[in-house]
Amino acid sequence: MKILIINGVNMNMLGVREPEKYGNLTLKELEKDLYSFSFELGVDIETFQSNFEGEIVEKIQSAYQNFDGIVINPAAYTHTSVAIRDAIAAVNIPTVEIHMTNIHAREDFRHKSLVAPVCIAQISGFGADSYKLGLRGIVEYLRTDIAE
Repeated sequence: MKILIINGVNMNMLGVREPEKYGNLTLKELEKDLYSFSFELGVDIETFQSNFEGEIVEKIQSAYQNFDGIVINPAAYTHTSVAIRDAIAAVNIPTVEIHMTNIHAREDFRHKSLVAPVCIAQISGFGADSYKLGLRGIVEYLRTDIAE
């Protein structure tokens, strides 16, 4: 089983950007933790981060017939990107949207996700553990009859 983990805009600034909200963990440290966790789950993962909407869309499209699931933190693109939403819908790969912070407890403009309606689930508010919850969730989903 292969899972693609995508991080959107500004996620490369983890550990520097607003540590009171996002903690001190860097993206590289987070990815290292996720690779270790993926071994525990018995799945292969690939990680990707971009600050460019078109690159994220291209990565989602390249997942078609190459990945079984996607875990995505679109970051600020959550609230603005019809293109990312449409790419997820187009590839028809089970996808979990995740966020480190609880987007529903933040500014009003963060409450609406354009991506969530084309995902099987949304997880937010658990910090870096949101990624592990999303990864575990997509793996369990793919291993059960729900995915059939």
